[in-house]
Amino acid sequence: MELESLGAYLRSRRDRVTPEDVGLRSLPAARRVPGLRREELARLAGVSVGYYTRLEQDQAGTASGQVLDALARVLRLGPAEAAHLRNLARRPVVPRLERPAPETPHPRVMALLAALGETLPAVILGRRGDVLAWNRTGHALVAEHIDFDAPRDPARRPSVPRMFFLDAHTRGLYRNWDELARIHVGYLRLTAGRYPTDARLAELIGELAMRSRDFAALWAAGDVADCTVGTMRLGHPTAGRFTVDYQVWLQPDSPDHRLEVYTPADGASADALRLLGGEAAALRWPGPPGAEAAAGYVRPSAGMA
Repeated sequence: MELESLGAYLRSRRDRVTPEDVGLRSLPAARRVPGLRREELARLAGVSVGYYTRLEQDQAGTASGQVLDALARVLRLGPAEAAHLRNLARRPVVPRLERPAPETPHPRVMALLAALGETLPAVILGRRGDVLAWNRTGHALVAEHIDFDAPRDPARRPSVPRMFFLDAHTRGLYRNWDELARIHVGYLRLTAGRYPTDARLAELIGELAMRSRDFAALWAAGDVADCTVGTMRLGHPTAGRFTVDYQVWLQPDSPDHRLEVYTPADGASADALRLLGGEAAALRWPGPPGAEAAAGYVRPSAGMA
């Protein structure tokens, strides 16, 4: 699938802004476009109509930071959307796709995950939303129907975007699925702008667009979102109905990777997490795949058990 260009993004954002949004008077019957005209946007941003037209046609070359800031202001872009605009402006017109090597979480991130134990669910996510590691409580929270050891093998790693849009169990888990789905797609678009040459990412987006009407519709909307904090309302097959808040810890050693930690939103939710954590702690090794060495743990041999 061809990833988004600067021109395509500008057109979709221009259609979203009405003349009234930016203080222009308009006669509705006289307009043939849903949002601003090119000449209106160019004038408000302080650039020529010809130059802005070339930007939308991906024929203007590199846009300056000053121009991009002006366009972001007129288009009323939020911080994540403005960052996406700047990423697209740096993107080659025809990027040469490359297939990155499998991702490996940094040992310090794995050690942090191991240090969390099973008190709180936690998951390490890669650039494309692949699960690189999780503790057993995190596994039980978001994907207990999947093999716990799957993240060890790059070919079997669970993909959160795929699970979200293609797996009926995952869809049924989230009572606020529609809200979270929009965030997932918005963040995937932001990631695609950061990494326009990632062939695996392009393939993932193409697969989801082909196999999920919901994903295709959300992707076509063109929205961008960062994903750092939020709320998940769950209908869990083991722990019942409860709510958790998630927060993302970004990793300086591996900026593509995100440690996502889940905390209870209320007392009943804390009880549900204690139930999941208690089941996880009862297992022989409660840590995440690959965390034993990071934590200094030596798995006992058969003679030591």
